[in-house]
Amino acid sequence: MTATPTTPTEAPSPDATMEAIARAVTEGRTGDPASARRALLDLWARIGVTGDPLHRCSLAHHLADLHADPAEALAWDVRALDAADAVTGERARQHHSGLRIAGFYPSLHLNLADDHRRLGSFEAAARHIEAARTHAPSLSADPYGDLVRRAVEEVAEAITRRDRTPRTSAPGPAA
Repeated sequence: MTATPTTPTEAPSPDATMEAIARAVTEGRTGDPASARRALLDLWARIGVTGDPLHRCSLAHHLADLHADPAEALAWDVRALDAADAVTGERARQHHSGLRIAGFYPSLHLNLADDHRRLGSFEAAARHIEAARTHAPSLSADPYGDLVRRAVEEVAEAITRRDRTPRTSAPGPAA
């Protein structure tokens, strides 16, 4: 997954679940995606499908990136988008005063577009890439926002070419 966009205006309040998610993501990025997947799946079992939507969104978004199989990634990316729709602005600000859920949507739709593209479902991929573009103005003007905007265009071009190969710039394990 891509980094979570925030505007650092104050220190985030302690949140043991978000800290556990961050530890697992770091573990996955440093070379142990299987252990990171296990840790996130254990957290998912505790959170449950009706748990805190911010936790579910963050966990599912990151867990999708730990799956090289686009069908498995798609299942988690759908869960992340569904959970994002349930996150209120108040809940996001409780976690961090500068966090805006609107900033999640470009990356969430980008990932769904990429999953569908890799599975050969180019029409669904095109719908999600357009949704990512629609939400792109919510991205911050920083390296994270630039990264997502570039990836949106990269995936859009791959959709046009009907290219199903994994992106080298995609987060997560290699296919």
